[in-house]
Amino acid sequence: MSVHSEIKKVTTETLRKMKFDKEKITMLTAYDYTTAKMVDAGGIDAVLIGDSAANVMAGFETTLPITLDQMIYHSQSVVRGTDRALVVADLPFGTYQSNPEKALESAVRMMKEGGAHAVKIEGGKEISKSIKKIINAGIPVMGHLGLTPQSIYKFGTYKVRAKEEAEAEKLIADAQLLEELGCFSVVLEKIPADLAKKVTESISIPTIGIGAGPHCDGQVLVYHDMVGMNKGFSPKFLRRYLDLYTEITGAVAQYVNDVKSQNFPNDSESY
Repeated sequence: MSVHSEIKKVTTETLRKMKFDKEKITMLTAYDYTTAKMVDAGGIDAVLIGDSAANVMAGFETTLPITLDQMIYHSQSVVRGTDRALVVADLPFGTYQSNPEKALESAVRMMKEGGAHAVKIEGGKEISKSIKKIINAGIPVMGHLGLTPQSIYKFGTYKVRAKEEAEAEKLIADAQLLEELGCFSVVLEKIPADLAKKVTESISIPTIGIGAGPHCDGQVLVYHDMVGMNKGFSPKFLRRYLDLYTEITGAVAQYVNDVKSQNFPNDSESY
């Protein structure tokens, strides 16, 4: 049994020690109390309240529309359902890019109102002043490099990033800068596995991969994708551990049939 399964509360320092001890870090998204209870009970090390809530909870095509108030609501719900895991919340698009003061104000609200243990923000050198401002206030920051979904209209595609040498070199430099600024971890999304390996070996803070191969210090997936609640999303990096879409729609169809056929409720289900 892992020593970390005995830990009552996972912290940012726990994740650093796991990298040092070469123990892989596990992370899943959650956006509500019930899901948070389940992933926490399953032994997850960290829970991410992703701005992917805009996609899987609200049905938007991108992560851009979700607001800070909405993310705070999701964070409050998840924190109430989490006993052991480290809870990290995304700062949504537009809440930290414009200036460091606004970035700090957003992060403070996420910690104070949302109850998160840390915030995650996308980007490297371009937002270094915002990162520094947040960290100097005592707020832990997880970075995010590679495919950064908040920049989708700049990229124009969700394809793998940093295949070209110049972008790969910038990504390595950005990862090293995030460590220098004081970030406790960095997500690497949809980049070549060999590049993720180089980044992971070049910094002392943990890397958490999604579509970045097996060499990262940990892995993160969107919960709804991992348990098969989404049918239309099938990237190469996704492993489905359940097919809940089929299970749930089948259960609903059975319920509809039982009610219409007057099979439910029966005598034993009535008062």
